[in-house]
Amino acid sequence: MQRLIECVPNISEGRRPEIIDAVTSVVETVEGCRLLDVDPGKSTNRTVITFVGPPETIGEAAFRVIKKASELIDMSKHSGEHPRMGATDVCPFVPVAGVSMEDCVEVARALGKRVGEELNIPGYFYESAAIRPERKNLAVCRKGEYEGLAKLGTEDGAPDFGPKEFNDHAKKTGATAIGARDFLIAYNINLNSTSSRRANAIAFDIREAGRIMREGGKISGKVLKDENGEPLRQPGTLKAVKGIGWYIEEYGIAQLSLNLTDINVTPTHIAFDEACEKARLRGVRVTGSELVGLVPLKVMTDAADYFLAKQQRSTGISESEKIKIAVKSLGLDDLCEFKPEERVIEYLIREKGMYPLLEKNLKAFAEETSSESPAPGGGSISAYAGALGAALSTMVANLSANKRGWDDRWEEFSGYADRAIALQTKLLALVDADTAAFNGIMDAYGMPRGSDSQKASRSEAIQAATKHAIDIPMEVAEISYEAMEVAESMAQIGNPNSITDAGVGAMCLRTAVMGAVLNARVNAGDLEDKEYVERTLKRCEELVNQAQAKEASVLSRVDEILK
Repeated sequence: MQRLIECVPNISEGRRPEIIDAVTSVVETVEGCRLLDVDPGKSTNRTVITFVGPPETIGEAAFRVIKKASELIDMSKHSGEHPRMGATDVCPFVPVAGVSMEDCVEVARALGKRVGEELNIPGYFYESAAIRPERKNLAVCRKGEYEGLAKLGTEDGAPDFGPKEFNDHAKKTGATAIGARDFLIAYNINLNSTSSRRANAIAFDIREAGRIMREGGKISGKVLKDENGEPLRQPGTLKAVKGIGWYIEEYGIAQLSLNLTDINVTPTHIAFDEACEKARLRGVRVTGSELVGLVPLKVMTDAADYFLAKQQRSTGISESEKIKIAVKSLGLDDLCEFKPEERVIEYLIREKGMYPLLEKNLKAFAEETSSESPAPGGGSISAYAGALGAALSTMVANLSANKRGWDDRWEEFSGYADRAIALQTKLLALVDADTAAFNGIMDAYGMPRGSDSQKASRSEAIQAATKHAIDIPMEVAEISYEAMEVAESMAQIGNPNSITDAGVGAMCLRTAVMGAVLNARVNAGDLEDKEYVERTLKRCEELVNQAQAKEASVLSRVDEILK
């Protein structure tokens, strides 16, 4: 799984394209980071920059953005409609895939330290990265804006990093808020109505803030207040949701315009279902919805899992099928075509040619294998055989989950399908990984060896590449054996009409285990780490014996059913 963090720095420049281009151009100078979106605003004189990268390098990309902005933007001359206090006003980190909020906090804190020490820019940590509880709220950090930065020298306004004075340098750069927060989803829900008033009423039913309470429950009624004189509110049904209703002339319909500020609290599919129910109670029907901007893949797959479970259907299906189900269930194609490759963050950054073998069709893959090139070879074929075996196990689980008369067991078999398809996905990725590992050995052998230092570097590279070329097939063998456990379970308790599919799956997986073991063994002969070799060969023997036993168990069950 990719490990991705999104970074969304807002710089205080939205009118000079040359400055914006210079700042954003530094993002992709950092390995693994990809610039996704640049959204300038002239009236706000502010640009929102969106990029993603792994936790190991995204902090460096953010540092370069902040540095370049501080060099090119003079805050003493800045004006704009949006609240601001620095050349880079805010720089939040958002978990996207394979990372936690704690990972984002760690990146944010490390960045703040560097910005303060190396760039002499003062600033504050906010949201989940906040050190002082009151500074979780960005508005508290930015109180007084740029013009109020004399507060840097006070106890209440002292920065979390950087100089504690509004010196000449700080007068140019301003201050920066660096934070970690959850992903915010801008989500519009379409109604079969043109009434913005009714749309507003539904939005108030849903949003966390709800509506102000009035005497008699009437719009014209007197506002009810608490003992402190604050208006009483009737809260809405969903936490971490902001929203209003409006009429969109372009489409000729009313919409609910929602901001989902924490999709772990209220995900998209829950907001959609709640909107459907609240609209129904007011005589209005939801016709579809639209996601604004980019979204993590998790938004789509979680929605698919939710709707599949409501239908008591297996969730162990391919990612592409889940995307289709999410699009149709949420009505994301109601107003225009929804293109996942342009809207899902993980798809936007997926490198073309990242998986050269998997991107081939079956015929081309077979022809590439049969060519005189030594790769792809037995290792990649073993991984692919394992993926096919896992796919057959998934298929039997899904057929069992949907078998007539087994309705009360759909969740049990869905669990097996989920497990098998996860293993299938891992094995597919290892098809190209094995070939890449082989090519790594060839590259190491091709290194120069004219001097003693070159010979030493070459020898070290060969050993490292060889160990990697053992680790990959060993991973194939381990995963394939784990998938055999699913195949065995499907042979024992799955749909008996698919017993031969379970048998073929087990045979593919046994081939994957034994083939991967052969590739590990052949490379082990060139490795100098004898302790590692001994440990690996012992595990190879165990895996072969266990895989053969599992296959025998499955085939015995196949014979029993077929008699």
